Amino acid sequence: MEMIMKMPGNKRIYRDTNDAVIAGVCAGTARYLGVDSVWVRAGAVIAAFMLPGITLLAYLAAVFLLPRWSS
Repeated sequence: MEMIMKMPGNKRIYRDTNDAVIAGVCAGTARYLGVDSVWVRAGAVIAAFMLPGITLLAYLAAVFLLPRWSS
């Protein structure tokens, strides 16, 4: 009997500039995860207070590396 593993669809993460507050990173992450963008933004603010350097670096990397959502 042959086992077939189903691969996930072509789900990709984008920056959602339609729902953006700054650059759309949190909105795009929320769309990818299927949650409300308020929760992702709250997590980003908490992370910014706890680990400001890493959070800022990760956010800037996401701004430059993630493609924009075109709708």
